[in-house]
Amino acid sequence: MIDLLHPGSWFVKSDPLLLANKKFFTGFDQGQPLSEYTFVVCDTELTGLNKKKDELVSIGAVMIRNLQIDLSSMFHCFIRPENIDPTQATLVHRITPEQLESAEPIEDVLPRFVEYIQGSLLVGHHLPLDMHFLNKATTKVMGGTLSNPGVDTMRMAQGYKRVLLGHYHEHNPREISYNLDDLGREYNLPRFKPHDALEDALQTAYLFLYLIKKFRKGGLVTLKDIFQSGRVGSFRY
Repeated sequence: MIDLLHPGSWFVKSDPLLLANKKFFTGFDQGQPLSEYTFVVCDTELTGLNKKKDELVSIGAVMIRNLQIDLSSMFHCFIRPENIDPTQATLVHRITPEQLESAEPIEDVLPRFVEYIQGSLLVGHHLPLDMHFLNKATTKVMGGTLSNPGVDTMRMAQGYKRVLLGHYHEHNPREISYNLDDLGREYNLPRFKPHDALEDALQTAYLFLYLIKKFRKGGLVTLKDIFQSGRVGSFRY
């Protein structure tokens, strides 16, 4: 949204969706049982990992309510990049140039995604990377960043493995993989196709619920319990 009160200005005002989300999380209570929160598990696909020039080409997300995946409420959109040759994405994500050329621009997709995640905690595997590109896009398109607290399942898995290593010293920490696909195989979780935003989000959702179940058995029953235990990465943007 361009500042219409000052002609010629390129200042982008904060979108009402971002402001409403920020208000929701002001004074956010972390002391409720985990089942009381709504989580959105998300994943992004990118043209590359250069934080300055690369762009989003896909966002996938699934909602968790009452610690159950709500398959009736999913989000998945391809995004037409502005400055990058779409063929680059094909090499990694199997997204065809035709899919990206016919996809919507980020200006159309992003507000719908921000509305989808309103009032929800974000979950992702290596979440800071996704959040960097999402916040870069929301800053440009919507005039601000996301306020949703976030949980990184990679950090959750590391915390869980630290507990296990306390009992099984024969494991070498350097030999442990925290790759999403490897963790899904190790814990006998439903398997999904990698390098697809929605399927990676579903894979992450099953990993998240598996780890939450383990943490709850250990007496960590509220969001605050998990954050204070140091077994997750909690983020505010």
